[in-house]
Amino acid sequence: MKCWGWILTALLVIPLSARAQQQAAASAVQPSSTASSVAGSRPAAKAPLTADQVVDQVVERERALIAFLKGHTPLVETYLQNLAPDSKLGAVPKEDHYFLGRLDLADTIDRRDYLTKDASLQRSLMGGVSKLFRIQYQPMGFSWMLFADQQNFDRDHYDFKFVRREFLGEIRCLSFDVMPKGKLHSGNGMFEGRIWVEDQDYNIVRLNGTYVPRPKNAYFFHMDSWRLNLVPGYWVPAFIYSEEGDFSYGSHDKLAFKAQSRVWGYNLAKLGRADELTKLKVDEVKDASQAAADPSPLEAQRQWQQQAEDNVIDRLQTAGLLAPPGEVDKILQTVVNNIQITNNIDLPRPVRARVMLTSPLETFSVGNTIIISRGLIDTLPDEASLAAMLSHELAHIVLGHNLGSKFAFNDRMLFSDEFAYQNLGFRHNPDEETAADVKALDLLKNSPYAQKLDSAGLYLKQLTARAPALPALLTAHLGNSLIDEKGQVTRLSVLMSSAPNLDDNKLDQIAALPLGARVKLDPWQDRVEIIKAAPVAFTSARDKMPFEVTPFFPRLTRLGTGASDGVAQSASAGN
Repeated sequence: MKCWGWILTALLVIPLSARAQQQAAASAVQPSSTASSVAGSRPAAKAPLTADQVVDQVVERERALIAFLKGHTPLVETYLQNLAPDSKLGAVPKEDHYFLGRLDLADTIDRRDYLTKDASLQRSLMGGVSKLFRIQYQPMGFSWMLFADQQNFDRDHYDFKFVRREFLGEIRCLSFDVMPKGKLHSGNGMFEGRIWVEDQDYNIVRLNGTYVPRPKNAYFFHMDSWRLNLVPGYWVPAFIYSEEGDFSYGSHDKLAFKAQSRVWGYNLAKLGRADELTKLKVDEVKDASQAAADPSPLEAQRQWQQQAEDNVIDRLQTAGLLAPPGEVDKILQTVVNNIQITNNIDLPRPVRARVMLTSPLETFSVGNTIIISRGLIDTLPDEASLAAMLSHELAHIVLGHNLGSKFAFNDRMLFSDEFAYQNLGFRHNPDEETAADVKALDLLKNSPYAQKLDSAGLYLKQLTARAPALPALLTAHLGNSLIDEKGQVTRLSVLMSSAPNLDDNKLDQIAALPLGARVKLDPWQDRVEIIKAAPVAFTSARDKMPFEVTPFFPRLTRLGTGASDGVAQSASAGN
């Protein structure tokens, strides 16, 4: 398996000269003569001759996108870190918040939260509200950042000023500054900032700005919202980065935070069961194999556990929490197989590995399936540390610590998606957790990773150092947490004793990565891939950013033209 490397994608910007910019604004903003529509998309619009005509096309395409997404109910996840200044590391997390919900993109955006039933979270605030001198974050506000203005985005309500041409990844764009017309400012919030429009069909691919005017005792946060070309003719919202405060000398910012919002689950396949029914063909076949005989009690028990396991996996995938089988699973499976083979483990059923799409760091097992979160994969520094996390769940399987048999009853799967966390859970008792740690250490000592476990111990040390500031990231929603209630690491903690000391001054010591460093996500099909990017040298301890939130800079491509068909390689600025 390939060694994991450091992850980065570059934003390619090719500015024009001042004279060329003036000519572009005057003549026009015409698209490249080589631009062509992708297979299956609508024909490219007739080339406009003026900036106003371009804006009219932009407005038309934005309305078309809003209409196209009506009826879709994607998931939106926001992870936010409040910041405090540190003389050596810059701005570091001091506390965090996590929101996960399902949107209804109808006439107005509505939201159903996976993690709370508090109706106050549904209030229409695009950001936060001051409450007893403390900012109370409203997840709905981050959800509204999918669009500049869902109701009134047109030339009657906004002024558009052409800025320049530039490239975002492989896409040549026209950028415009956008401001509400003066007398139309209202407490409802109107977009103010910059938009980037691809020069073929004039779809918005990026929005950067905020909403104005600011309401009394509330905030409209700044946002940088990116879209991907995942379906012919449309660029759908995928990533949103928000940031406030930078600790500049003399700054009077009342809050400082960084937040990542990810959107996925636009087109959940529901496992294709309806399509399968239309293609159903029944042939009369007689089963003459030994399996046709009645199973023994032990075989019946295993079949029951397999039925429960399959039910849970299917339900997690239809709820948008689990990625469909893909390339990342094969990497995880290779690591698990390496441990199994070197330990001569022979199980009656194969062990599978799957990726949960959420950011909080957690693993759990359901029957013989190991599930590991995207956020945990993102932050692990190398293959050995990944092996350590997977070995703990493999140990549970080897020891027969099977959980979830009750889910073999199909009625237990009949709940709304937003109640998945309330209805599912796979937490082992402390004795089983301790036994799994002991067994996992034995498995690792006999594995190809035996001489490389210092990195896993260093990761756990970094986790211990950051744990007090990151309770939301370290809250496991379905499995056991990596830390206890006191913020101490409990998972394989013995590995820390032989690991080197954390040293911020050693730039070659990478204990943990930022979020978004490993996995890229296709928001339309929920598929995940490992990011492939060139290594980048660190110049100071501030470049390390373990477990931190960083901006998005996806390399934009058109559907069908890139290796990933428009799936972005999300990366951290400066990492």
